[in-house]
Amino acid sequence: MFVSAILSVLGLGFMVYVLFALAIYALPFFVAVSVGMHVYDSEAGLIAAFVSAFLAGGATLVAGQIAFATIESVPARLAIGALFAAPAGIAGYHAIKGLSEIGGAGETWTPVFAWIGAIVVGATAWARIASLAGPDEDATAISQAFSGGRAANDG
Repeated sequence: MFVSAILSVLGLGFMVYVLFALAIYALPFFVAVSVGMHVYDSEAGLIAAFVSAFLAGGATLVAGQIAFATIESVPARLAIGALFAAPAGIAGYHAIKGLSEIGGAGETWTPVFAWIGAIVVGATAWARIASLAGPDEDATAISQAFSGGRAANDG
């Protein structure tokens, strides 16, 4: 009984870790599935559907990361970040809702936990896509100027 409780907690922890680690890939996965289903419905064949889905998902991920890292416009970055965070938030909502229903949460607390999960998973995806932008050069130059000034005065 004790071993099963420990393994259940470890399994749940692993599922939550996977949810957060894969949150940024929700948009590319959605695009890949949509393209793959469209290609398969057009009677191009199963192999063509898999290849086109893989290429579309990869292109979406790479294009989004490059666009977020190179575009300096704040509204454009907000839009790109929202494109990646929204599907991740929806996935987080449904994952946490399912886990809380399995865990026996009441009717009131299940949607509360689900919304909290959606916000946390969406914010995690946002932070992971924002980490691709790199440090702000103005902030780096200012911090170097202040640290250089202190070193010169100390010496």
